[in-house]
Amino acid sequence: MTEQTSGGGLLGPRQIRELADRIGLRPTKSRGQNFVHDANTVRRIVSLAQTGPTDRVIEVGPGLGSLTLGLLETGAQVVAIEIDPLLAAQLPLTVAERMPRAADRLELVESDALKVSTLPGEPATELVANLPYNVAVPVLLHLLAIAPGWRTGLVMVQLEVADRLVAAPGSRTYGVPSAKLAWYGRAERVGTVPPRVFWPVPNVDSGLVRITRVDPPACSATREQVFTVIDAAFANRRKMLRSALSSLCGRSAAAAELLTAAEVDPTARGESLGIQEFARIAEQLVAAGRL
Repeated sequence: MTEQTSGGGLLGPRQIRELADRIGLRPTKSRGQNFVHDANTVRRIVSLAQTGPTDRVIEVGPGLGSLTLGLLETGAQVVAIEIDPLLAAQLPLTVAERMPRAADRLELVESDALKVSTLPGEPATELVANLPYNVAVPVLLHLLAIAPGWRTGLVMVQLEVADRLVAAPGSRTYGVPSAKLAWYGRAERVGTVPPRVFWPVPNVDSGLVRITRVDPPACSATREQVFTVIDAAFANRRKMLRSALSSLCGRSAAAAELLTAAEVDPTARGESLGIQEFARIAEQLVAAGRL
């Protein structure tokens, strides 16, 4: 059942432009401000996320409120993180005007999402967000780290970024984002979104990525230590691991010994390894006093 509204419901193209004009907003590329103005797209995202009245949802970059209203329409609680003070000031007003009975289910955090260390209230159950293109990966990884309560997520990101997030070892798009996300969960691409449903219109398609939390690898190394290995392995992705990890081991021969102990081929490249292999390498580095 959706929230009954008395102020107009979801936002369309005309309402988006009127809101922007009302507050004097000029969207900026530096903050990745592209606002969804298509109600069908919003409801598709919410449906794919399977958001419902028992959920407490983190939304990053709510902007003018298109997706926020769609999430509130389901009966969910929404914790919206917005960096732009102009948009942060307007969002509660928009919700109060268009969906007044949902106003008490919106909590606003005016901050840079990368600087948020805790979230208010009860633990979140979901992340559903149209992530700003320029910071999508660091924001996603940060929220996975600081808010372990959310178990499922659906994010809209630039299509190229979506492909990187869901890439498997051995594919040409597999890299640091894919490997680090695998520490936290499984990712799958569940749809694409055309540029025409945004204002301003971006010059790329967007991808919808569903994230399902899984337990991290059982290992004695910390997440930070495993991520250090991932960063080193992909610093020059064409290097063999024995060379790529020589900076951590002191020399290539020592790296080769350590990799063999971790049951990883020293002549392999980082792009062929999954998160379990990276964890085993980190364990060996810790045992050798190198991490």
